[in-house]
Amino acid sequence: MMKWLKQTGFAAAVSILVASMMLAGCGEPRPTSKAVYLLLDTSGTYTQELNKAQAIMNYLLATLNSDDSIAIARIDSGSFSEKDIIAKTTFDMRPSTANDQKRLFKHKIDAFVANLKQGSANTDITGGVLQAVEYVNETHAGEKYVLIFSDLEEDLPKGHIRDFPIKLEGIEVVALNVTKLRSDNIDPRDYQHRLESWQERVQQGGGSWRVVNDLERLDNLIVAR
Repeated sequence: MMKWLKQTGFAAAVSILVASMMLAGCGEPRPTSKAVYLLLDTSGTYTQELNKAQAIMNYLLATLNSDDSIAIARIDSGSFSEKDIIAKTTFDMRPSTANDQKRLFKHKIDAFVANLKQGSANTDITGGVLQAVEYVNETHAGEKYVLIFSDLEEDLPKGHIRDFPIKLEGIEVVALNVTKLRSDNIDPRDYQHRLESWQERVQQGGGSWRVVNDLERLDNLIVAR
C-alpha cells in the first residue's frame, strides 16, 4: 500500500479512494412520489361523518401531484378485498390528464357518498389496513400513507381472524376523525384504549402513527413536494 502511495502520489491516491467510496455509495435514487390509501368507515352511525371524508379527499386531490397514487376504499364487514376500493389512480405526468383524472376520481367518491343508503353490519379495520398496505407497497412510492377515517372500533363477523401482526415498514398510518362512542361517555378509558391499542399495533409492525381529529388543520397531513 505504501509503495503504491509513493508511486502515484499521496494526493492522487486520496482522490481515487474518495471517488471510489462515493461511487460505491451511489445507488438508485429514492422515489419522490407519494401513495395514499384512505379507508372510510361505513358502519352504523359513522356514515353520518362521510361529508367530512369528502373534505379530506378534496385536500388530497389538491395536494397530490403527477406520478402520485391515491385510492379510497370502504371499511366493510370483510375488507381484505379489492371490491371495497371505490376509486384508485396514479396521476399522469401530463398536468392536463392528471386534472381530468382528479375530476373523475372526485365524481366517483361523491357519487358513492350520495348513494350510500345503508352502512356495513361489521367493521373489519384490520382487513382494510392489509389491503391498503398491499396497494401502497405495489406503487413503490417514496412516501406511503394509510389514512383511517374511523372511530377505530373494530367489530368482526363471527369466524374472522385478525389477531396477528401487520407489516407496516415505511408506512405512515394516520387516524382521522376518531369520534367518541356513546359507551365512551360511561368510561372514557375505552376511547383512550382504542387509540393506544392501534398505536401499539402500528408501531410494532414498523410503521409510524399519528392522530388528526381537527379536520380544519389538514395542511400537514400530506406534505406537498
